[in-house]
Amino acid sequence: MGSRMGRDGDPVVMMKEDPHRDRFPKEAFIEWLKREGSRRYHDHHPFHKLMHNGNLTKTQLQQWVLNRYYYQTRIPIKDAFIIAKSEDPAFRRMWLRRIRDHDGEQEGEGGLALWLELARGVSLDAEVVRSCRYVLPGVRLACDEYVRFVREAPLLEAVASSLTELFAPSLMARRLEAWKRHYPWVRSESLEYFQLRIARATLDSSQAVEFVIQHATTCALQERCVRALIKKADILWTMLDHLSVAYVETESERKRTAHDSRRRQASA
Repeated sequence: MGSRMGRDGDPVVMMKEDPHRDRFPKEAFIEWLKREGSRRYHDHHPFHKLMHNGNLTKTQLQQWVLNRYYYQTRIPIKDAFIIAKSEDPAFRRMWLRRIRDHDGEQEGEGGLALWLELARGVSLDAEVVRSCRYVLPGVRLACDEYVRFVREAPLLEAVASSLTELFAPSLMARRLEAWKRHYPWVRSESLEYFQLRIARATLDSSQAVEFVIQHATTCALQERCVRALIKKADILWTMLDHLSVAYVETESERKRTAHDSRRRQASA
């Protein structure tokens, strides 16, 4: 894990200094999560950099929207698994809001409906996107792996894997600005999903962080939470790898991407 690099304030260094420590202080644990998540978050991926710099073609942007929709459909499913793991009614009520946010209270509402509106905004057939039949196999596999991980992981780690949302609000704000500036052909009213996620991801991540801090009561559990966050970040990165290989890269770049992906997996 990348956090094993020695530096002042690093949890592993702190453990060596005090091998009898029960768990890392709250501030150190939060900083550990943020450091590991931030440097692995998919906003650093070349595909996202192309997007934010206005260098994607219309087809490339459309394919991102189409493929990402499959990930959006997996979110309420993984959240349902998280709810099913908890014996606490208060937690279940809190987490249930996430499913409502994506599925809506009725047909035509919620984040999934807004994503289909985004699809229309980039000139895609919403029903084709909804069918998911053109989703890349690698993207589908990565998304399904996230659901599998959440289904099989303990509740604490399943919740911790959602902490990529710590970094989502700033990404959504940058994405909104970039799309409005570089892709004026996209209908502005179709960008509502991004706008709403700024506030919702802020709330979601704050609740998840609070839960993780409360229940990660040992150093070992804290490290497992960090590993769960890294797992999720790698899944998001892998999705963009597959999009890049299919729609952006030359043959030499494909070979380099495959090499880099293998190296990332070996160091995780």
